Amino acid sequence: MLRASPGMLYDFRHMKFKTTHPQNRFDLPEWAGAFGDLGTLIPFVAAYISILKMDANGMLVAFGLALIVVGSIYRTPFPVQPMKAIGAAAITQATLAAGLGSAAVVGAALATGLMWLLLALTGLAGRLATWVPRPALMGVVMGLGFSFMLEGIRMMSTSPWIGGLLLALTLVLLGRPRVPAMLVLLAIGMAMALMNDPDLMHELGALKPEFRIPTLGWGSLSMSDLWTGFILLALPQLPLTFGNAYLSITEENNRLFPDRPVTEQSVAISTGLMNFGSSLLGGIPMCHGAGGMAGHVQFGARTGGSSVILGSILLAAGLFLSSSISTVFKIFPMSVLGVILFMAGLQLALGSRDTGAEKTDRFVVLATAAIAIGNVGVAVLFGILVHQASRRGWLRI
Repeated sequence: MLRASPGMLYDFRHMKFKTTHPQNRFDLPEWAGAFGDLGTLIPFVAAYISILKMDANGMLVAFGLALIVVGSIYRTPFPVQPMKAIGAAAITQATLAAGLGSAAVVGAALATGLMWLLLALTGLAGRLATWVPRPALMGVVMGLGFSFMLEGIRMMSTSPWIGGLLLALTLVLLGRPRVPAMLVLLAIGMAMALMNDPDLMHELGALKPEFRIPTLGWGSLSMSDLWTGFILLALPQLPLTFGNAYLSITEENNRLFPDRPVTEQSVAISTGLMNFGSSLLGGIPMCHGAGGMAGHVQFGARTGGSSVILGSILLAAGLFLSSSISTVFKIFPMSVLGVILFMAGLQLALGSRDTGAEKTDRFVVLATAAIAIGNVGVAVLFGILVHQASRRGWLRI
């Protein structure tokens, strides 16, 4: 065979070109890796349902469709996550007291979709990406990894001894590829949940699938909801999305899967389209967080099959179990979700180990990482400024 172009081989026997890109798999490692992002997905979705009283129907259907599409197109374990800054603001009681409701969250999803489509189609997102030096980007990735690990520890602290034992068991199992660590972890978590809550088995047995199609979220959306969602939720989220779900996910995907690269423009477009669709279904703002890919990969995923698997499960749950999804979520104890989140953060932080040979570059990486734990947007700006200052000789480390 002759190589004709990247990813293509010429098959003389059949006289045609064929792709060498791996196709999506749906084997046991992909099933295990599919659940690697539950540590962020479940807590935020559960909070939207319980605090803001949002309908799980459209929310889960939107997540499911988005995951199926990106997994099928990118063919890597491409994640779809709730936007964290928007989620944190939307579900706090203080914000609710100020009059923010579920309609503003839908408005924020629509505003986010329009913003990212505008950034992609004008090329502005790509031009902004060229301003961010690699050491600053590595620092953001490292800082995000640390923040995931810290949040995972906080979640495990609800049952510290159990959380510690589960973490140790997971680390041991990950060294034995034939044993799907995630599936073992989920099985133990389900057993724990049933032992701690004897009534849970009865509640699960009483579940009755009920087919529902999401109602259109734009029907009751007012200009006030759109404006509130844009100013209070979507705009403050933009720097975090730019650092974590635009630059970092592109870097992480292309580092792990150089044979299946993505471009900044394609990520910006998919971010815009999936938020546009989510708002249409009455869902929440979503992004492609780099930590999600780290979680999928950590537990075995290597193709887009994991995204398609998780998307299919969420789509089925949204269509048939949306009225009782809170009961289903009870089978995932907080300590188990904490272990999943910790391991995702560990995988993400390990990906930023190439900090460069120069002392200044290492400084930019480490300082940016420390700031990224608190605020990714500020960290990106800091990394750009310090990198430029060092190149001009204004800063000597």
